[in-house]
Amino acid sequence: MKPDQRFIGLEKTFWAHVRSISQELGYTDRKTKKIRVPTLQELDEALNRLSLSSAHLHNKDGTVSPFGIKLHAYFSYCAELLNNQVHPLLMDATKAEKLFNALRKKLGSTTPITMNKQKGNKKKPAFLTGIVNMLVDANRKEFSCDLDPRQLTSVTHNGMPVRTLARRVDGAFPSVINPVAIWEVKEYYHTKTFGSRVADGVYETLLDGMELEELNMSEKIHIRHYLILDDEFTWWQCGRSYLCRIIDMMHMGYVDEVLFGLETVERIPALVAEWVAAARSR
Repeated sequence: MKPDQRFIGLEKTFWAHVRSISQELGYTDRKTKKIRVPTLQELDEALNRLSLSSAHLHNKDGTVSPFGIKLHAYFSYCAELLNNQVHPLLMDATKAEKLFNALRKKLGSTTPITMNKQKGNKKKPAFLTGIVNMLVDANRKEFSCDLDPRQLTSVTHNGMPVRTLARRVDGAFPSVINPVAIWEVKEYYHTKTFGSRVADGVYETLLDGMELEELNMSEKIHIRHYLILDDEFTWWQCGRSYLCRIIDMMHMGYVDEVLFGLETVERIPALVAEWVAAARSR
């Protein structure tokens, strides 16, 4: 999913409102299990309960202010996006395995298979990672690609590093050194709960995004940053609130796009074509 242009470039205070209100009201409707859209009155009440002013949500004549309209519009957009577009894209392990095998056969891919980190009968190929790797490999043209980097991402000038990210990423194009694009894959098939490891994965991506933001601001170097995730049970049944935070993170500029489950099959080839064009122009 790409960010909605209406909510790009908003001040940090806007996102402080979104986070505070979401925490106070909750992200989901417990009866319907869907992302909720708070009413304008609930926005007021949430801020008041937090001992925060809600006066700026209204004009002097009592009508809703432009800020209040934008805030309510964002909650409405986020709910529609997640409930109606993202949820249907999320797969379980059975669907992901079927797609992985079909794509591998169709592409005739010889890309090395990455295994998941689970044990026993749960130890299988990392299906989403495999899907991403095969699609990137099939569309990378004349460029190489780091599909499983074993070192930290670095940006250099005259052969010397000017920035090195704190964490290793899951993929970099065309190289982990001076990449055009980097990505993280968060697949949690076979899990039974939304544990701290899953939550940490969200915050790790946020850390990467903040480092890349600083790099862009200080050095005028933009590296495209993507989050790719799947598993219907983990993310939808257990982690809907984190999906909301991920959508917030994307609109705050910390991630260029977020790809959900089935979306990878259509979107990855188009993205790699963009990366190839960018690499050729350097």
